[in-house]
Amino acid sequence: MPPASPEKTRPSLFWALAVVVVPIVSYLSKTRFIGREKLPRTGSFVLAPNHYSEFDPLIVAAAVWRLGRAPRFMAKESLFRVPVVGAALRATGMIPVARSSSRAASAQTIEQSRQLVDAGRGVIVYPEGTLTRDPDLWPMRGKSGAVRLAMAGDIPLIPMAQWGTQKIMGRYQKGLSLWPPRKPIDIIIGDPVDLSDLKGRQNEPAAITEATERLMAAITALLEQVRHEKAPAQRWNPADHGQKETGRLDS
Repeated sequence: MPPASPEKTRPSLFWALAVVVVPIVSYLSKTRFIGREKLPRTGSFVLAPNHYSEFDPLIVAAAVWRLGRAPRFMAKESLFRVPVVGAALRATGMIPVARSSSRAASAQTIEQSRQLVDAGRGVIVYPEGTLTRDPDLWPMRGKSGAVRLAMAGDIPLIPMAQWGTQKIMGRYQKGLSLWPPRKPIDIIIGDPVDLSDLKGRQNEPAAITEATERLMAAITALLEQVRHEKAPAQRWNPADHGQKETGRLDS
């Protein structure tokens, strides 16, 4: 196996966080990886997982750490203004996400992409923006944050699916299911989504829509593989069912 990225082998705040998070995740889950070699060991990337449990981020963060990279997420811009929390987010290189689709937000995306490329860092972005509303926990309609970030910097956009976290903490469940421990969780990482034909079109709505659909299709196909089931032909759209998409992290 290739050596881990310097961002994991060099001392950082992530080491202290891993001391707390990894043992908890290891007690609650037994992770089985498929395609672990598809997460780049070096360089920038945008990792886009499915999202159906509030415990997902800890599972994904621990998985990325185990695979040799530092798990950095997009976080709501408002969190960076909270004392202590904001300092911790900045210290670990988390990325603030603008909540609007204004010109300023577009410029911020370009700058974030440039910083990722320059620093050779990866970032985890939930393309659904919040927990899926699909009744059977399939990926719902995607938002554009992940593809905008990837397209603005020509960064590999890597789909990921995980399944089993709902046995630890179901969607909207209060509290964790602590027994039995070591619940099996499958994590599968796919090949980067091919956006080569859309290069240079990151400001075109049609290109953004097409890229987002390709990403959500890739994530869904990975989830079908680990669930051994077929996803619905029509992706769930909360607007069609009178549902509000609260807690969104992208637009």
